[in-house]
Amino acid sequence: MTCWTHPPPAPRWLLLIAAVLAVLGGILWWHQGAQHAEQERARAQALRYQLAQLDALSHRQFEHAIRDLMHRDGCSDAIQVGGRGDLGADVKATDPLGRSWVIQCKHRRSGLQGAPVGTPELQVLNGTGRPVHKGDVVVMVINGRITEPGRVFARQQRLHLVDRHVLASWAAGSRPLWELLPALPPPRTPSQLS
Repeated sequence: MTCWTHPPPAPRWLLLIAAVLAVLGGILWWHQGAQHAEQERARAQALRYQLAQLDALSHRQFEHAIRDLMHRDGCSDAIQVGGRGDLGADVKATDPLGRSWVIQCKHRRSGLQGAPVGTPELQVLNGTGRPVHKGDVVVMVINGRITEPGRVFARQQRLHLVDRHVLASWAAGSRPLWELLPALPPPRTPSQLS
């Protein structure tokens, strides 16, 4: 017959030291995470682009730049969703006032000399921005130009246009996009900004 004996319990001072070390480790881990988050916030708030920088990007990099600008402006959930089958949305975000943004990006490597965005591209965005993506604010961003019939169609359909001029101001400045666009829908949720 085998007799099992239990080892003697650890001294209380050993348990106390282990608990203190665990608490100190947790505090250090939390502090480093908070420091990293603060550095990321500062980096995002300092984000600026010149038009030449935006022109030099690929289409996908342009989408990421637009996402980063929305994030800079306080849209912590801004994501790049563009790609095959994106149904007219390249970036989605929620602004601090609770409005859902759906953004279609059109990048022209040659800027103003590139093909303008016209009614067909805006019709695609109009057909999906609100019904499919549930956007409160539906936006076309282009580093080039937009045709006059496209501008008329956008006004009729309550689409917002960010052409090269507005893009330059937004990307190089410190004002959020919603301060640069007219006739936005009212806030969805109260916030410290309202």
